[in-house]
Amino acid sequence: MEIIGIHHVSAITKNAKDNFHFYTEVLGMRLVKKTVNQDDTSMYHLFYADEAGNPGTDLTFFEIPNAGATHPGVGSISSTSLRVPDNKALEYWQERLTNHNVDHDGITMQGERKVIHFRDPEQQRLTLVSDENNSGVAGGKVWDRSPVPIDKGIIGLGPSKLTVRKPEPTVNILTKLLTFKQVGSYPSDIANQPDILVFSTGDGGTGAEVHLEERKDLPQERPGRGSVHHVAFRVKDREELTKWKDRLEEIQLPNSGMVDRFYFRSLYFRDPNGIMFELATDGPGFVTDEEFEDLGESLALPPYLEGQRKKIEAIIEPLETKRSH
Repeated sequence: MEIIGIHHVSAITKNAKDNFHFYTEVLGMRLVKKTVNQDDTSMYHLFYADEAGNPGTDLTFFEIPNAGATHPGVGSISSTSLRVPDNKALEYWQERLTNHNVDHDGITMQGERKVIHFRDPEQQRLTLVSDENNSGVAGGKVWDRSPVPIDKGIIGLGPSKLTVRKPEPTVNILTKLLTFKQVGSYPSDIANQPDILVFSTGDGGTGAEVHLEERKDLPQERPGRGSVHHVAFRVKDREELTKWKDRLEEIQLPNSGMVDRFYFRSLYFRDPNGIMFELATDGPGFVTDEEFEDLGESLALPPYLEGQRKKIEAIIEPLETKRSH
């Protein structure tokens, strides 16, 4: 039983059309699945990733049209990182973000890595992190039809940053329940704040880290558009996920039980600081119901929702994602 790394991150958008434009045309990610939130089929669930939606590359969004603004604070997944191949790629991205009028902080350091902190149009807090000299969990493969050059493109998810008022309960979950180990720390960008702690699992590296920020000066986060709903961690297969379920029940930690998401199987629970964690299997994957060439072009529904297709399509706003072949 070992957590392999980050599986996916799921966030909130108010507008699927504008979200689709930004993440595919500006960031150059591929929409690999256009589906609906299986717990509320009135909203889209969009998956952006590498060429095939390989585990560890998916940034997903639930569309909630009436979502208000996010009020940042503790008890949150406060930043999502996206990996790029090297420092030279960061130089390309600094220019690209400027040219697209994206709010960013330029190239800075985060520990020993070069990064660019930036915000999407809904103030989603994002970081491009360089994989220069990185070892550990391998990145994905940039889609060859991305508007971003293959040698500069986003190759997966990097560290997720958690912001909490009391770090100890979250540290306990990461290290005593899950398989993370503290491997370092780096100074906060905010004056007079504790160092940010770095936890790593599996083969390590940018694709297998959680960064933990302690902030006693902030209120509880009020989520909305531009906030993160949950971070999912990778487990090998269904058999191992079952063992995790048994482990959570053994320690009497409330959880969702096994949930079949069709493209992967999941298990959800909250840490004592209220942060939603998911454990998700690496397979079956996104080519289960679409051909590789057609990923993300049509509304995909798992078999158990197919009978509701007409009802679902009558409720959700049409979103044109078909590409010219």
